[in-house]
Amino acid sequence: MRRSRLSAGAWLALSAGVLALATLVALTAALSASHHLTQARKRVVDRVDIATNTALVLSNAMVNQETGVRGFVLGGEEQFLDPYRAGVVNAARSQRQLQALAHGEMAGRLPDDLAAARRAIAGWQSGYARPTIERIRRFGAGRIENAAVAAGKARFDAVRVTLGRLQADLRADRAEARADLHSAAASLTRALVFAAILLAFALVAIVVLGRQVIAVPIARLARQTRAVASGDLLRVIEPSGPSDIERLGRDVESMRERIVRDLEAVRAAEEELKQKAVALERSNAELEQFAYVASHDLQEPLRKVTSFCQMIERRYSGQLDERGEQYIAFAVDGAKRMQALINDLLAFSRVGRIERPRELVDLDELVAHATSVLSLAIEETGATVEVRGDLPEVYGERSLLGLVLQNLISNAIKFHGDEPPVVRVSARRDGQHWELAVSDNGIGIDPEYADRIFVIFQRLHAREVYAGTGIGLTMCRKVIEYHGGQIWLDLSQNGAGSTFRFTLPVPDDIATEEAMP
Repeated sequence: MRRSRLSAGAWLALSAGVLALATLVALTAALSASHHLTQARKRVVDRVDIATNTALVLSNAMVNQETGVRGFVLGGEEQFLDPYRAGVVNAARSQRQLQALAHGEMAGRLPDDLAAARRAIAGWQSGYARPTIERIRRFGAGRIENAAVAAGKARFDAVRVTLGRLQADLRADRAEARADLHSAAASLTRALVFAAILLAFALVAIVVLGRQVIAVPIARLARQTRAVASGDLLRVIEPSGPSDIERLGRDVESMRERIVRDLEAVRAAEEELKQKAVALERSNAELEQFAYVASHDLQEPLRKVTSFCQMIERRYSGQLDERGEQYIAFAVDGAKRMQALINDLLAFSRVGRIERPRELVDLDELVAHATSVLSLAIEETGATVEVRGDLPEVYGERSLLGLVLQNLISNAIKFHGDEPPVVRVSARRDGQHWELAVSDNGIGIDPEYADRIFVIFQRLHAREVYAGTGIGLTMCRKVIEYHGGQIWLDLSQNGAGSTFRFTLPVPDDIATEEAMP
C-alpha cells in the first residue's frame, strides 16, 4: 500500500464529517416528519376531541335547562328547577372550555360557531327562561300564555340549530385532522426509511474506507510488531499507510533498535551481576567463617581472663583490701558480659543468613517451652504466664520463633513492678496474618522510646539495675521480619505494663482451604 498524505486522524475526521452530515440530513427529515405528526396528533387529541366532547356536554346541559324550565312551568315546584340549575353551571363551564380552545392556528370554524351558540343561548335564557321562571314564582304555575311558550320553543330551536352546526363542524374538523394525522404518520415512516438507508450507506462507505486506509496498515504494522515481540529482534519494521501510522511505525522501529542496544547492555550487566553474585557468595562464606573464628578467638582470651581473675580471687581472698576484691569482681563481670555479648552478636548475625527448612510450628508448644526454660525466674519472682485461648500454628523456624517468645516473656518477668508479674499471651486473626500479643503488668515503657527499644545496644536502664546486652528486642524484630511479619510496642496501653504485638502470616494451605467454596 502506498503512503497517504493524510493522517489516520484526518481520515477519521473526514469519515466522521460524512457520517455527521448524513445523520444531520436524516435527523432533519425525521424531525420534520415527527413534528408534523406531533402537531396532527395534538390537533386531534388536544383540541378536536376535547372540543367535540365539550360541545356534547354543552348540548346536554342546554337540554337539561329546557327540561327543568318546562317542568317548572307545568308543576311550579322549585325542585323541578334542579336540572336547570345544574345545566346552567355545566353550560357555563363548557362555554369557557370551548372559548379556551377557540384560539390559535388550529381553531378553524370553532370561534364563529361558538359565538353563534352563545348568542342563541343568551337569547333563550334572557328572552324566555329567566322571565318565565320569575313569572311563575310570582303568579304560580299555569299562568303562562301559549304564545310565550311557543316563542320560548322557537328560541330553543335556534339554540339546537347552532349547537348542531357546532357539532357538525367539529366532526368535519375531526375527520380532516385524522386524515392529516394519517398523512403525517406515513411521512414519518418514509422519513425514517430514508434516514436508515442514508445512514446504512454512510456506515458502509466509512467501513470500507476505514479498512483500506487505516485497518490494513495497522494490521501490517501489528504483524511486524508481534514478530519482533516474539523474539525476532533483527526484523526491520517497514511502515506504510497514513502519515501518523507511518510515524508510529518509524517510532516502533526506533524502539526496536533501542531495545536491541539495551538488550546487549542488559546481557553484559547480567554477566557482570553473575560474577558479583559469585563474589558475594564467596564473601558471605568467608564472613561466616570469620564470625565463627572471631567468636572463638575472642572468647578464648576472655575465658582466660575470667579464669585467672577467679583464681586470684580464691587464692588471695582475705589478703586484698575491699577495693582490690572489688576490682577483681569488676574484671570477672566484664569478661562474662563480653562473652554474652559475643554470643548474642553471633546469633544475631546468623538470623536470615543461614537458611533452615521451615516447618509447621505450634505456638502453644513454644510458649510452654519458653515457660519451662524460664521456670527459675518465674519461681523467684512469683510470676504467672497465662495463655488466653488457643494459639495458632504457623510456618517458620522453630528455634527462632521460640527465641522471640522467650525474649518477650523474659523481659515481661524481668521488668516487673512491686506486684508479682503477670504475663498474658493471646492471638487473633487479622486477614491473612495472625496478630499475637504479649502483655504484662510491669513498669511499662514511655511512648517516646517506642522505636528506640528495637535499636541494637539501646538500653533504657543501667546495667546495675537490669542485666542484659540490649540485643533482645533487636533480635526479635529481625526474626519476625525474616518470617514476613512486623513487631511493635502497643501505645494504646493505659496505666502500668506494656504490650508487644507481632504478626505472622497465616499458612498458605489454611488460607487456600478457607478461600475454596
